[in-house]
Amino acid sequence: MENKNLKKATLAGGCFWCTEAVFQKLEGVEKVRSGFTGGVIKNPPYREVISGRTGHAEAIEILFDPERINFKDILLVFFATHDPTTLNRQQNDVGTQYRSAIFYHDEQQKETAEEVIKLLEQQKAFKDPIVTEVTEASGFYEAEKEHQDFYNRHREQPYCQYIIDPKITKLKKLFSDKLKQTGKNGI
Repeated sequence: MENKNLKKATLAGGCFWCTEAVFQKLEGVEKVRSGFTGGVIKNPPYREVISGRTGHAEAIEILFDPERINFKDILLVFFATHDPTTLNRQQNDVGTQYRSAIFYHDEQQKETAEEVIKLLEQQKAFKDPIVTEVTEASGFYEAEKEHQDFYNRHREQPYCQYIIDPKITKLKKLFSDKLKQTGKNGI
């Protein structure tokens, strides 16, 4: 039986291969798509987005069951698995297309995002201030097929081993209670 009460979250935390791999493993996340959002060009190809001239960020669109995982927990995983303090950069990926951003779909998501950022700042969770933008969601353009499910299809590639594997290890350590136990994208 399909759950008709799924909610949508759209996040940008650097390379979408990384964020997709992390969120596919969470219990309650039904689907993750890699794509582009936040820019001015409709349906941009990857090669244009990575040029930095479209204004889009590499992002993921998540469909989740709010009865199994809430938006706040999604954001806590998001902040723990990328660096929200570097402007337009994640590790060696540099440019506005790699910015940290939460694209909210309603006022409740906006408020939750602002509350989580405020909480993390108060807790001094990071050495530097959080620069994650909180912006209303606009068009989301799915990336080409070769970018979907990238980590699961290419785990032997050096990028996956050196950049994504440590994120997955951190996810397992910090959020073991939130992980899928079985299934296509389970652990």
